[in-house]
Amino acid sequence: MIDNEKLASKESLIHRINPCVRILIAVILSFWVALINDFSDFKFLLGCLFISFIFVFLASITIAEIYQRLKPLFLFLLMIWALLPITFNGDTIYQVLCFDLSKQGLEYCAMLTIKSITIILFFMAFVATMTIGVMGKALQKLHISNKFVFLVLMTYRYIFVIGEEYQRLLRAAKIRGFVSKTNIHSYKTYAHIAGMLFVRAAMRAKRVHQAMVCRGFNGRFYTIDKFVMDKLSIIFFIAVLFFMIIYQWLFIKGLIF
Repeated sequence: MIDNEKLASKESLIHRINPCVRILIAVILSFWVALINDFSDFKFLLGCLFISFIFVFLASITIAEIYQRLKPLFLFLLMIWALLPITFNGDTIYQVLCFDLSKQGLEYCAMLTIKSITIILFFMAFVATMTIGVMGKALQKLHISNKFVFLVLMTYRYIFVIGEEYQRLLRAAKIRGFVSKTNIHSYKTYAHIAGMLFVRAAMRAKRVHQAMVCRGFNGRFYTIDKFVMDKLSIIFFIAVLFFMIIYQWLFIKGLIF
């Protein structure tokens, strides 16, 4: 079942901004944060994290919704925190069993954590608050390749279909007495399920393509949505860029933090 896109159905200042402008802002802010590599800019990153929370709350996104969407990221970051401090060369600050925890490794983990959360929050505020159809049209308006836009839209649409297909295959295996265990039989069963999933996905993709060609599909995405570049969107875009420049200048001059 397709995600009901709860964030896109809200009402807020961010939702009233032109989708093209929102995508541009999310990309610009993300690069702004991602290009910070100096450990001395750690406080600057904390400020960026605070700014990302401001935008998220301007988009009327609750703490529970933020946590729900950050959980997969936390699992990935947990793996980073478990491996990087003991594999990163640097000054040893503590020894656990036969592993040395490096100061530089811990600093790098902290920087990656703040960067990742900040970038996800930027995209959550500006991109996740629009439907996938609106995002596709906005990407076209920004002259992104039609093939890329089509790939994004179809991937989003059919990832749920493939998930349902996987659940049906797994349910059929369990009805026939399959019990998942850590043995060769279980591994072979999952391998067969994965193989059958790819076969069915390929067959479905072929049928979908044939159906779309019969309906006149020419590789371009069409929608009835019209994006108007209003004064609010222009002012908001300029204000964000101006704030980025001022915040960077104040930090360089040592007037903040």
